[in-house]
Amino acid sequence: QVQLVESGGGSVQAGGSLRLTCATSGYIRHVNCMGWFRQAPGKEREGVASIYVHDDTPYYADSVKGRFAISQDSAKNTVYLQMNNLNPDDTAMYYCATIPRVPRGGACSLDEYYALGQGTQVTVSS
Repeated sequence: QVQLVESGGGSVQAGGSLRLTCATSGYIRHVNCMGWFRQAPGKEREGVASIYVHDDTPYYADSVKGRFAISQDSAKNTVYLQMNNLNPDDTAMYYCATIPRVPRGGACSLDEYYALGQGTQVTVSS
């Protein structure tokens, strides 16, 4: 069974940065995509970023484009989310995820996931 363990969350002021880390229990060779979802209180869970693990192609939600960057280190079985220029709307629990590819085009989904970690809290104050 795959285990996803997130770390790196915390409290920052608006304009600040954080880097989230997702450690996997082992390299998931049958999974083509990894990524991050988030959920704020009272809101639905939303996809933030995903990455095609075989060539590092990233995909981003419009709300984070230009501010967040997803990357991976396959040798360390780790996925990262660098978050810059944070604002209070980014406050949420962030979850690492294994993710399917969309049926057409092959992009990594930002709408669905196979499995989530337990999450790490990110709080941005104004």
